[in-house]
Amino acid sequence: MKQVSSFLIAVVGAICLAGCVEIPAAPAPPPGPPPEVPAPDTTVYAYPTHGQSPEQQDRDRYECSGWASQQSGFSPSAPGVQAQTRVVSAQARPSGTGTAIGAVTGAILGAAISDPWQAATGALAGAMVGGAIGNAADAADARQTRTVYVTDRRQVTVQQSQANNYRRAMGACLDARGYSVK
Repeated sequence: MKQVSSFLIAVVGAICLAGCVEIPAAPAPPPGPPPEVPAPDTTVYAYPTHGQSPEQQDRDRYECSGWASQQSGFSPSAPGVQAQTRVVSAQARPSGTGTAIGAVTGAILGAAISDPWQAATGALAGAMVGGAIGNAADAADARQTRTVYVTDRRQVTVQQSQANNYRRAMGACLDARGYSVK
């Protein structure tokens, strides 16, 4: 009987240690670029009707662009990341879940298959083995996060509306300075 229990303890110990070994997984491929959301169109076509010089046209466009930005709250030359696209990384389940489930399941199975007089020892051995297996599952889950790109359509609509207001304000300014705007 002592030989059988010694053998069982050795097997359980080996399984526990085997559960601690981490096999390196192939690295996950990097996520691709986020989907392109087209930049709003801010093109305004204006023809000088009073013979303005190229220098005057550049100055008028510059001043009207500043005024249109103030009026619309939109600047086509503002740098920045598209606010409407964000990245979300998610795991399948919370960290530690597999360890806890494995330990509880192992304790129940260990107590169930052991002799009635040694149920506590069987439960402890089962909890250790189950926890080690669950920990390995948690480690695998942690390496398998997924990346999702989320586009906020409301933000895209607001940006396009601001761009339309910018174009109208730019056209009104250039029209007032003697340009034919279309």
